[in-house]
Amino acid sequence: MAYIVALTGGIASGKSTVAELFAASHIEIIDADLIAREVVEPGQPALATMVDYFGQHILLDNGQLDRKKLREIIFSTPEHKQWLNNLLHPLIQQRTQQKIVQCSGQWCLWVVPLLVENQLQHLAQRVIVVDSDEEKQIKRVCERDSIPRSQALAIIHAQATRQQRLAIADDVIDNNLSKSALAEKVSQLILTYNQLASEYKGRDQ
Repeated sequence: MAYIVALTGGIASGKSTVAELFAASHIEIIDADLIAREVVEPGQPALATMVDYFGQHILLDNGQLDRKKLREIIFSTPEHKQWLNNLLHPLIQQRTQQKIVQCSGQWCLWVVPLLVENQLQHLAQRVIVVDSDEEKQIKRVCERDSIPRSQALAIIHAQATRQQRLAIADDVIDNNLSKSALAEKVSQLILTYNQLASEYKGRDQ
């Protein structure tokens, strides 16, 4: 099995930008957010189960999941959030493991926002944390999702704290870096992971 490097960080911390830099260097990316979208597409059993539980109003006119509506529901009612997590997380993890097994390179980058919250760090050999201060996160998520500050704060505070993420980090990427400095940091990390993956493969044989 490939060496797994997990990439995590709080909402709007810059994970996607970092992941794109790895992808530009032809590193295989396994994105938990994309997998989470796949398991609730129209026709998927999970979406039908969600409609049975929440009602038809969580769907858009085209049958797609209304993510904004669902987010409002689960952040106002903790038991609904727990029910949804219990439904989706095993499905997401199962599909993630399938993709990891199919990884063709020596190592892959697993982008997983809720790594700490779901205590999944033991499934990776290395953890990168994209670090951001809270005010920058609030500003970004408000602009990106067109939501009020209060809702952005609720989302951030429902996640692991900055300190909790940093506590499990092997490598930290500061999202205040310039684009060129960020690219250089990623290049350095790729060299490190190439070496670590090579050593890991050697031990595995």
